[in-house]
Order: sequence, then structure tokens, then C-alpha cells
Amino acid sequence: MRSGAWLDDRLPLVETTRGVLRKVFPDHWSFLLGELALYSFVVLLLTGVFLTFFFEPSMAESVYRGSYAELRGVRMSRAYLSTLSISFDVRGGLLIRQIHHWAAILFVAAIGAHMLRVFFTGAFRRPREANWTIGVTLFMLALLEGFAGYSLPDDLLSGTGLRIAQGIMLSVPVAGTYVSMFAFGGEFPGQDIVSRLYPVHILLVPGLLLALITVHVLLVFVLKHTQWPGRGRTGRNVVGLPFFPQYVAKSGGLFFSVFAVLALLGGVAQVNPIWVYGPYRPDLVSTGSQPDWYIGFLEGALRLMPGVETRAGGHTVSWNPLVTGVLLPGLLFMVLYAYPFFERWITRGAGERHVCDRPRDRPVRTGLGVAALSSYGVLLVAGGQDIVAFVFDLPVGAVTWVLRVAFLAVPVAAFWLTRRLCLALQAQERERLVEGAESGLVRQGVEGGFHPEHLALPAEEAYALLVRERPRPVEPPPAAGGGRLRALPGRARAAISSWYYRDRVPSPATAEQQQRIAALIAGPDRPEPPPGQED
Repeated sequence: MRSGAWLDDRLPLVETTRGVLRKVFPDHWSFLLGELALYSFVVLLLTGVFLTFFFEPSMAESVYRGSYAELRGVRMSRAYLSTLSISFDVRGGLLIRQIHHWAAILFVAAIGAHMLRVFFTGAFRRPREANWTIGVTLFMLALLEGFAGYSLPDDLLSGTGLRIAQGIMLSVPVAGTYVSMFAFGGEFPGQDIVSRLYPVHILLVPGLLLALITVHVLLVFVLKHTQWPGRGRTGRNVVGLPFFPQYVAKSGGLFFSVFAVLALLGGVAQVNPIWVYGPYRPDLVSTGSQPDWYIGFLEGALRLMPGVETRAGGHTVSWNPLVTGVLLPGLLFMVLYAYPFFERWITRGAGERHVCDRPRDRPVRTGLGVAALSSYGVLLVAGGQDIVAFVFDLPVGAVTWVLRVAFLAVPVAAFWLTRRLCLALQAQERERLVEGAESGLVRQGVEGGFHPEHLALPAEEAYALLVRERPRPVEPPPAAGGGRLRALPGRARAAISSWYYRDRVPSPATAEQQQRIAALIAGPDRPEPPPGQED
């Protein structure tokens, strides 16, 4: 006891542990999306360790003499042979392989869904810009990790994907040839790509993922958690479950549920049957080859982009792989990294925000997100345009042109429709606040007319509808000396902010109520609301 007290006097472990155990987390299902990603990553690590004992990352040729009769006597790489052995000769090997693959699919999907929740609710705003940046980096690394693992078996499908990747490398002006030679250890396919991807897949990227996930979770603990608006929830508190024991039990149950679902999928849902594709040969391409869904949008972009080339300075620039494989992903992640800072730039009074936005209250942001998702959907369909043409008995060229037009038109239509729906939902809520909820009864007045009866909204619902942030556009800078050129950035900021925030439904709250609402939503960097106004 004395030694424990002596240690606690110098290292306040008890107080720190008590603070961690009493940490409060909001009790809403949408906040578990990040934990889905975390637990699928844990399953990936556990199953990946098992697979490393049997996989041989070598492209040296050998003759298969294992259990799968259809491929006996076929020459193949040691990587492909060892993957077949895991699938057919190692006890439980196929189950673990399929669990690993399904966990990889869930990992990327959960990160994507978690980022969408953060984006549509504005949970990336100050002070969480760093955590958003880490999340985007995790998403990028998850895509890289998935592609590297998908390429390791050296089957015909993964080899086709590597061939496409090599074409994208070669499209980089000047440096493309050197990048390809370095990656493949010579001319494609070379002898080194699998042995080089293997440490990237099992050490480098998982190490970065583990480090960034740790920092991400620590920042969630240190920063105040966001929460949905509701009675008693302000920008200075968190209403929910304490970390221990309630949240630990809930989160632990989620982990075992995730593991059970992945085990069920691994046992009954076939994924990546490499024995069907056969070993990779540079002169063959498997019919109807499709990558995993998270790479499908790049495949679709490659199929939609016309084959245009330009010769300049003795170099040929192939715009199809360069634009779709280099510039498009680069632009995507640049926009994702920059968006929190862009929205802060066009928002007046961008202080700390700890209460989640409802998507309908940010029509432009929600519209931009839906437009981006619709673009992704069109590209995903385009990644299998040959399958679509075959199933519906249509010309491939006609399907390609329809998808090209859709890629340009669908996002614009999705943005406009989403913005109008958000404004319509806001108008409907304003009507409910002003008139109340319909009771289902109709009363006849003395003049003979019929009038529907309305009931006052419950306090909880009225609070959630009223207490929300209503940002106003940034005002243009005052006309002052220095010329128009110096005032141009400020005017551009005001113009963009006006376009972003001008469409909104007026709040039925009075000026005094709006001041109280602003004080409730404001974070701890703003003055506290007067006593008695927290409710």
C-alpha cells in the first residue's frame, strides 16, 4: 500500500485512470461506425498473423501438386502456390483467408461511412481538423493496404490489376518509367513485385495504420466528443454513457458481433476464389474481371476517359491513365484534406463546435456530399460497364457514352435536388414549430369552415428543432484604400460564403431566443450562457 501511494504521489495514475473511466460517450448508433473500422482492423491483424505463417512471397516458379486437381501439373509462382495451399491444404486456411478478405472490405467501408457521418454532421470543425486529417490519411492507407493484399496471390485477376497499376505509373511524365522499374524490379512483370509488396502489406502500412488509429483514438479522448442536439446537450457538456462499465460493455459486444458476422461471411460467402482465375500470365486477361468495390471507381474512370495522347518535348503523355489514375485520386484527397479549412474560411465566427449539425440544416454541404457520392456511384457502375452491357444485351459503346453523360449530369442534378429537399424539410419543421403537430382532428368554426387542430410539440422535439446553429454569410470587406486587387480575396470569400449560406428558412425564434441558442451551442472558447438558460 505504501509503495502504491508513493508511486501515485509521483505519477498520478489513479486520478488519470479515474478520469479515463469516467469519460462520457454519446449513446447513438452513428458514433459506432468508427468502432466498426477499429474492430475490423483488429480482425485483420489477427487473421493476417495466421496467414503470414503459410504465405510465401516469391515469384519463383514451381509446379503445383496439391489437393486442387484442376491445377495439378501447372507451373505457377510460389506466391500463388502457397495461397492455394492455404485454401485447400491448411486446416481452417480457407476460412481464415476469407475472414481476412471480408474484414478488409468492412474496414474500408466502415472508414468511408464514418467519414461520411463526420462530414455531413460537421464534426470535422474546430478543434477537430487534425482528427479529420488523420481520418483522411487512414482512408488513403486503407485503400493502399487493400490493393497490396489483393495483389499478393499473383493470380490472373490480381495480376491484371498490377498491370493497370503499371500503366498508371508509366503515364507519369518523365519519371514514370523509373517508377515502374523501381516497383517491379525491371520490365513488367519482373520478379520482385510480390516480395516488395509483402513487407508493405504486413509491416509498413499496418504500422502506419496502427500508429494513426492510436493517435486518432487519443484525440477523441482528449477533445470533447460531438453529440446530436437535444435537451440538456450544449457545446460545453456531453450527455451519454460513462466509458466504464456501460460503454465498455456496449463496445465489447460490438467487437464480438463484428467478429461473428465476419466469421459467418468467411464460412458461407465465397470471396476472391483465386483457383477459378488461375495463375497470372502476361498474355491473358480474365473475362469480366472486377476489382474490390473500393478500387472500382478508378477502374470506372479508366473506362470512361477517352484515349487521348499528346506528344511534347520528345515525350508522349497518355491522358487516360494520367488523369484517372494520378490526377483524379490526387484531386479527391486534396479536396478532402482542405475542406474543413475551406468551410472555416467562409464561415463567420468559426469558433469551437461540439454539437452536430443535422444534414438538412446545411443544404449546400449536404448537396456537395451527395453529388460526390453520386459521382462515385456512376464510376463504380462504369467499372463494370461490360457486365452491364452483357446482362442487359446492350452495346458496350452505348453504355459507355450514357455513363459519360451521367458522370457530368447526375452530380449536378443530385446537388440541386438534395439542396431543395433540405430546404423543404427546414420549411416543414418551421411550420411544425409555429403551428404545432397535427392532431388528426378537424374542428368546424362558427362561420362554417373546417380547421385542423394542432397540438404543441413535445419539449424534447421542439428543443431539437430550435436549438441549432444558423450561420450567416461573411460580409464583404469595406471599401478602403489599396485598390480593387487587394480587396479581391475578401470579396471572393464573401461571394462564396453568400452562395454557401444564403439559402435558409428563417427561424421562428425571437431575437432573445436566438441569443440564448447561440450561447448554448457555442463551445468552451465562448462566454458561458447566463444561469438558468442551459435548459
